[in-house]
Amino acid sequence: MPNPDWYEKRPDTTIMPAMHESVVQLGLEVLLQQDCRSLWGSRVGLLVHPASVDSRLRHTVELLSQHPRVDLRALFGPQHGIRGETQDNMIEWTGFQDPTLHVPVFSLYGETRVPTVEMLNLIDTLVVDLQDVGSRYYTFVWTLALAMEACGRQGVRVMVLDRPNPLNGVTLEGPVLDTAFRSFVGLYAVPVRHGLTIGEAAVLLRDHFGVRCELEVVAMRGWQREFYWEDTGLPWVAPSPNIPRPTTALVYPGACLFEATNVSEGRGTTQPFEFTGAPWAEPEPFARRLSEYALPGVIFRPLFFQPTFHKWCGLTIGGVQTHVTDRRAFRPWKTGLALLEAYLRTPSGRFQWNPPPYEYEYEKMPIDILAGTDRVRLHLDSGRPVSELFERWDDDLELFARQRKPYLLY
Repeated sequence: MPNPDWYEKRPDTTIMPAMHESVVQLGLEVLLQQDCRSLWGSRVGLLVHPASVDSRLRHTVELLSQHPRVDLRALFGPQHGIRGETQDNMIEWTGFQDPTLHVPVFSLYGETRVPTVEMLNLIDTLVVDLQDVGSRYYTFVWTLALAMEACGRQGVRVMVLDRPNPLNGVTLEGPVLDTAFRSFVGLYAVPVRHGLTIGEAAVLLRDHFGVRCELEVVAMRGWQREFYWEDTGLPWVAPSPNIPRPTTALVYPGACLFEATNVSEGRGTTQPFEFTGAPWAEPEPFARRLSEYALPGVIFRPLFFQPTFHKWCGLTIGGVQTHVTDRRAFRPWKTGLALLEAYLRTPSGRFQWNPPPYEYEYEKMPIDILAGTDRVRLHLDSGRPVSELFERWDDDLELFARQRKPYLLY
């Protein structure tokens, strides 16, 4: 029989007391309560990052490496590194040896984004425990997809430890990817805000998109589709350097579009993606103009800020902070479109779309890669009102909702 006492009565549990307000039991915690029985006799690799923690903030690597029946052979890290230290679009180290565990650590965002045959020969099971943020641009689901493809070819089992979608599992937004704009920020036809947990994404990849591999998903207990992160009672750990809090993840589906422009998306500040700005933006009139869109669940506060790195580093620039006042009413994609139009229409005429390259893509426009279509760029460049795009993809979203329904776990 499984021995959950090993997990619950470990000596270091006094470091972080049980968070009794947590109403969600993570896939990691379910696996540990089952005494990791499904990993016994298997050589294990872990694909993890800093947010791979349980509700007491104990890391997956710590918990599984100390389990007496888990044979840990290799570690893998996604974009931003296994330790979460690298910024956006930085090609990372090839690998190193973990000084404590004495196992190799491989990057899947460097010279290769796909686990190689040599890497996979070390393991029988790849355990994936990544906290996603619920947006198609975020690369962790696509790292999972490429790992599933590689593991399927090599006969390596994939086990996904499920975690909440911080944006809820109900609301869908934005274009469904046009595969003509397939990239590492969108490999398969899902919308910008997809409403999937990473475990559900794995099942969809296998059963709908045909990514064949032996797959096991360890489901959560207690998670409900309407939950935002704040409803789970779980502690937030930044899954990457510029998603420091749940509100950042909530604005990200719209504000990430500014990565494809010369407008700062707030990198180099304490509140990335909530701050946007540029040298030619005058905060007060800009905020007044945004208020005319009457967008739900949001207020725009005029501000000046000085990025410490990235775009406009060291310059004082003007813009706004996106304050979410009602997360259930707030629509980040629609808000992002309105912000784009407002910056593009400023009288200075200094707004620009960034040219390639972006995320390993050297030909397509970055905005088209992020949006998953060229319609956003072409529409805004034509001078037509952005409001015409607000409901543009509703039929596609309804179709995707029907397509994903058989693969939902909750």
